[in-house]
Amino acid sequence: MPTTPLPTTIDAVIAQLEALIADCEATRDRIGYFAALYHKVTVRVKQGILNNEFEDGARMEKLDVVFANRYLAAVRQLRNNQKIAGSWATAFDSSRRRQVLVLQHMLLGMNAHINFDLGIAAVETAGTNDIRTIRNDFNSINTIIGSLIFEVMNELNRVSPLLSLFGFHATNESILIQFSISNARDGAWSFAEDLHGKLMKPTDYTHCITARDASIQKLGQSLVKPKGLIRITMWIIHLFEWKNPVRIIKAFYKYEKKYITVSSLTTEKSKKISTSMPGN
Repeated sequence: MPTTPLPTTIDAVIAQLEALIADCEATRDRIGYFAALYHKVTVRVKQGILNNEFEDGARMEKLDVVFANRYLAAVRQLRNNQKIAGSWATAFDSSRRRQVLVLQHMLLGMNAHINFDLGIAAVETAGTNDIRTIRNDFNSINTIIGSLIFEVMNELNRVSPLLSLFGFHATNESILIQFSISNARDGAWSFAEDLHGKLMKPTDYTHCITARDASIQKLGQSLVKPKGLIRITMWIIHLFEWKNPVRIIKAFYKYEKKYITVSSLTTEKSKKISTSMPGN
């Protein structure tokens, strides 16, 4: 993988994610947990492009590739002992620790990739064009991630059976409140707008990225080391969680469910409102 150029197409992204997952299975590397989730996201984006669900399929593919390459590059930097962003350093460091919950691994990956990487990817995709032109693509990526993470929570409850018992599931906010998809999306977009405004000022641009990375790394550290009673609760959850990295990676990588289209989320909500009205 390190000698292969970074992808330039979504098919190449999927191929490299699959190679990474296979390598993580072979080496029992917990980095494979998030890689398996991210593979689902990328496959789903490709399906959306093929089904013409986005405003501009070519532009969405470009955003997806630029976005994915930030993750793939971070993994390479780690394995080549190169300097990496603090946001990813916190996530990758946790992959070496047995006591970190699988849920925490997922959240740490999402924290670095959405809160830090996505804003930068949006700016690099837009270039000198108006950043607002890709707002809908940006939101679509987050819609897909949100639908898949809540879907994966069902499988996560099998991997970590006490999550549900203690109320840690897709609709519960006891741990996810500090990392809701909507808050992450809004924060990432604000960062993208701020960064894009500094595009022609290299020093300010770099400083903006550095400051954002420090902020997101701090958020990641709070996810790794929760305080108070929740720390004891998570220790109990960990006792009954699957411990074999290969088994866990396979569970997420092989788990499949009919994907949700971006438009169907709005349509389904409308149907529920309609059927709940008197006379229906």
